[in-house]
Amino acid sequence: MNAKRSAKPTTKLFVLDTNVLMHDPTSLYRFEEHDVFVPMMTLEELDANKKGMSEVARNARQASRTLDDIVSGGEEEGIKHGIALAVPSNQLATGRLFLQTEAINGVLPSSLPTAKADNQIIAVVKHLTDVFPKRHVILVSKDINMRIKARALGLESQDYFNDKVLEDTDLLYTGTLELPPNFWETHGKDMKSWKEEGRTWYQVQGPLCPDMLVNEFAYLEAGAVADKPFYAFVRERSGKKAVLTTLTDYGHAKNAVWGITARNREQNFALNLLMDPEIDFVTLLGQAGTGKTLLTLASALTQTLETKRYSEIIITRVTVPVGEDIGFLPGTEEEKMTPWMGAIEDNLDVLNRPAEDGEKSGPSGTYGGDWGRAATMDLIRSRIKIKSLNFMRGRTFINKFLIIDESQNLTPKQMKTLVTRAGPGTKVVCLGNIAQIDTPYLTEGSSGLTYVVDRFKGWAHSGHVTLQRGERSRLADYAAEVL
Repeated sequence: MNAKRSAKPTTKLFVLDTNVLMHDPTSLYRFEEHDVFVPMMTLEELDANKKGMSEVARNARQASRTLDDIVSGGEEEGIKHGIALAVPSNQLATGRLFLQTEAINGVLPSSLPTAKADNQIIAVVKHLTDVFPKRHVILVSKDINMRIKARALGLESQDYFNDKVLEDTDLLYTGTLELPPNFWETHGKDMKSWKEEGRTWYQVQGPLCPDMLVNEFAYLEAGAVADKPFYAFVRERSGKKAVLTTLTDYGHAKNAVWGITARNREQNFALNLLMDPEIDFVTLLGQAGTGKTLLTLASALTQTLETKRYSEIIITRVTVPVGEDIGFLPGTEEEKMTPWMGAIEDNLDVLNRPAEDGEKSGPSGTYGGDWGRAATMDLIRSRIKIKSLNFMRGRTFINKFLIIDESQNLTPKQMKTLVTRAGPGTKVVCLGNIAQIDTPYLTEGSSGLTYVVDRFKGWAHSGHVTLQRGERSRLADYAAEVL
């Protein structure tokens, strides 16, 4: 446990809490040149949490295997003086791993019961701080209360930041770019334009082009230069040149998708992504009532039942309750998932509503009367499959429209598991609001949704839009703003 002799004084010593290893099993390799210390109580808690099929249990087993790989490569003397992490981590980390090899009797206030695991780990941190006074000894924990207790005792502690995609979610890619009023003057000097497939294409050149991303939406509102707004899609980008193409106007009734028209700019952008066969992966962010689920379901039904582009719609979501858990649910997989799919049912009711006054037919088409609506709803239900996340491993979806609802509650690892299920001809759509995360230890910066938005930006077959404006009702909009 001599964490000083074999290390430079400038490197820090990070003491890992169990929840860090269970959150990210590869966290041992994430501290670069600094050293990592694993207390005996951390190993005990890993052992206690290894049973079961939950994500936590899987991560505990993976962390134990990672520790075994590292320790089996070091001799007994190496464990005492630290095992180099450079070889097992493929040079990701150049520090050393220290395991607690002797009993530590750290002096803690009498108000902290020593039988509690968290307090025993804090005692280890206090002991190491006393033994190595010239060294930064830092407790790393996802447990807020544990970090507060450590700081109250004068010890350094911090959250595990390495899984954060962004420090500030305000910097997250929105998928849209507002063009300056002088855009055409600065970028239209050597502009080329042509018509193709009913769209107008523009090749522009200028200082904004290097910052544009493929499949980003660029817009110039009416009144800035022209009488009509200019909405475009970045199709190609090379150095200071970019190719833009105009969009399909889904705000117009002639382009309605299953009877639904876009009510604002971002909804129009979202429908352009959802209806584009070249886009395989779509992420839609937005607060409650912005239309994420409705637009996605409308485009899924149109492309499954009318154009036959996809054979089936598959919907899944994380089953994290907002209130108290109501216990086990009876029935098959679909019946167990039904209570979690209330949002889908609500939107299907909207999509299959009867024709209003002045309309020739409802959104469900020309099928008339209650019999027609009932038949349409039966047809819709036969093409929608509701699946649980628990049974996704090893599956391959071919020619499916996969909707992942409430995806802000997924970890990056779970998100990878789901997105990699996509086979040929499958489109994956992730919906969520990163301000409403219900999963413990998951934050806006470390959510799987934030992760995929950041990693997929600029890829030729993916697109993202952050929906800004609520369209549910004036009550919902005001509540989202003031509450």
